[in-house]
Amino acid sequence: MDAQIVASRATPAGVVGGGAPAPGLEACRSGMVLRAVVLVHLVVLAGFLLFGEPRGAGWGGWLLSLGIGAGCALPATLLWLMVLCALRPVLAGRPARVQWRVAVLAGGGCGWFAALLYTSVVETAPWRPWLGGVLVGTVLSWLLASQQLLRSRLRSPEDVAAQLAELQARIRPHFLFNALNSAIALVRVDPARAESVLEDLADLFRGMLRGARHRSTLAAELELAQRYLRVEEVRFGERLRVDWVLDPAAGLAVVPPLILQPLLENAIRHGVEPSDTGAAIRVRTQLRGNRVRIVLANTFPAGPGAPGNGMALENVRNRLALCHDMELRFSAKVVRDRFVVRIEVPMQIAAEGGCP
Repeated sequence: MDAQIVASRATPAGVVGGGAPAPGLEACRSGMVLRAVVLVHLVVLAGFLLFGEPRGAGWGGWLLSLGIGAGCALPATLLWLMVLCALRPVLAGRPARVQWRVAVLAGGGCGWFAALLYTSVVETAPWRPWLGGVLVGTVLSWLLASQQLLRSRLRSPEDVAAQLAELQARIRPHFLFNALNSAIALVRVDPARAESVLEDLADLFRGMLRGARHRSTLAAELELAQRYLRVEEVRFGERLRVDWVLDPAAGLAVVPPLILQPLLENAIRHGVEPSDTGAAIRVRTQLRGNRVRIVLANTFPAGPGAPGNGMALENVRNRLALCHDMELRFSAKVVRDRFVVRIEVPMQIAAEGGCP
């Protein structure tokens, strides 16, 4: 343990993770591509506004100069992404320091390539584009690689375990007491159902106590959610009405554990509990192309009530974002007479990795 602490403190600034093994840089993901392209174009724009010379009179000259710069920088950026994407199987599992150095060296080389393209179009001082291209390519690749490796570190089992522990700590204690009281009340009048409630409760808490290293699938999370609602049905009876519309193909998707239970808890707390007539909950999953859509909606006959603190929604959103970055689509809002949570993530199965 002490050796690990010393090694961590000895990590150079800017190199995330030091010598610890890290997943490969995710240069093939759309989030990384978008960040790289946007950042490079912003740097090109700033560079030409500060140091550039127009290639003609008026705004047309500035736009022409900016277009030439962007036209030379974009192929170099895409080349850098393609190189890292191709090297990902080789770099995966290597120390973070090694991956960082490879990314920075590739960035410097691609900056040189951008300068080569620029000098083939524009006549300029012999040293300026080469020095600027290599320097900018090195700095931008340093920033992007550091950000990506930091994100990979946040996805490590230790960090996700801390987030999962926080979520588990939020499970309302009185849910357990209510469930046990319901089972006790059923022991004499309906022993078989009381046994079923206790089995569901045991399976539910067994799932809640799994470590963060456990990978879950959407099908497993749906089964856990069904057990949770069966336990709650004992307390609420006909006031709790659930409609399941499930696509079996979507069930193979890898998702973080305990991703649905907080959303269902919110639906019961804000929809079923305040109303004498109860509320309806609808859970729908669908596989569309290479994306999985999850929709959870609940009515609120007693009105929307006082807004909550949003911790459950934010927790679910953050944990999904750790897995899917900018490919995540998440919304939670009132649509007519229902509160609707929509989640859309890329389809990933266990063999492909997915969430930690």
